[in-house]
Amino acid sequence: MKTNTHISLKNLAEELGVSISTVSRALKDSPEIGPEMRERVKALARKYNYRPNPFAMSLLKNSPRIIGILVPDLVTHFYSSIISGISDVAKQNGYSVIITSSYEQYELEKQCLDDLINIRVEGILACLSQETTDYSHFGALESQNIPLVFFDRICPGGRFSSVVADNVESARLATEHLLQTGSKRIGFIGGANHLKIVEERKHGYLEALRQNKIPIEKELVICEKMTYDEGREATRRLLSLSNPPDAILAMNDALAFAAMKEIKSHHLCIPKDIALIGYTDEMHSNYVEPALTAVTHQTYKMGEASCKQLLAQIKARTTPVQIVIPTHLVIRDSSCKKL
Repeated sequence: MKTNTHISLKNLAEELGVSISTVSRALKDSPEIGPEMRERVKALARKYNYRPNPFAMSLLKNSPRIIGILVPDLVTHFYSSIISGISDVAKQNGYSVIITSSYEQYELEKQCLDDLINIRVEGILACLSQETTDYSHFGALESQNIPLVFFDRICPGGRFSSVVADNVESARLATEHLLQTGSKRIGFIGGANHLKIVEERKHGYLEALRQNKIPIEKELVICEKMTYDEGREATRRLLSLSNPPDAILAMNDALAFAAMKEIKSHHLCIPKDIALIGYTDEMHSNYVEPALTAVTHQTYKMGEASCKQLLAQIKARTTPVQIVIPTHLVIRDSSCKKL
């Protein structure tokens, strides 16, 4: 037997000249298998460093016990923290997880979904790509009886269960903070308008302006893609205005750090010339200069809540549930002007 390949129960059974079920029972110390055979099986398993394949074992039992996760990318702390929360809850309940990424592409998102279905996952946790405007590939899961829960970026309409941040209120409070600390003209940099998360955070920003009787100026609101390059371009557009903003609210990590870079490249001081607030995680906010005031998410808790909701749907097909996880505005050096 080749030792550089993954060793299966079938490999062990063939070398011992017994059935796969005999090997499986022996490894589980079943009393149906004599002590001599149990020891022979275990010795061979140790020799080849056999490790059980939970996916294959699940499929043999016709009970996959696998949860699929679909995220826009795998490299940010935001999504890795959510995945950690999902994975821990899944493991506690006897499930394994498979993680896929759309890399912010609609077509790849559809392919990832097909791959998860083909693996026969019991349920799927998903966050939309920035390109997604057609949700029919998710709707098709209903006819296949596969439970689905969205997190962070979700389908509009409340058709599926979801776990999100308090997007409207967090943006309203962030904008209110800028106004209370000396800013008067606040720009907003967001993502594509078809995304519900963009719609909600923009709404919170505009609501704060209305509550403070500040005229809404369309030229101060730029919503394109949520990428670093788009964030640089959006900030350049704002700074080139005849009456530029003296503060910016950026709605995710990439946009916030892009805005900071572009502001500095114009030799402007943060927050004296332009105050800045982002949506980002605790770690990166403290690594930049000045330290970034930011709306921070309870990402691990979002992952836990998402997985618990999916498991509830797997056990019993429940009506859609919408869960909102509070955020925190952590005030640092980038937002408070000297009054």
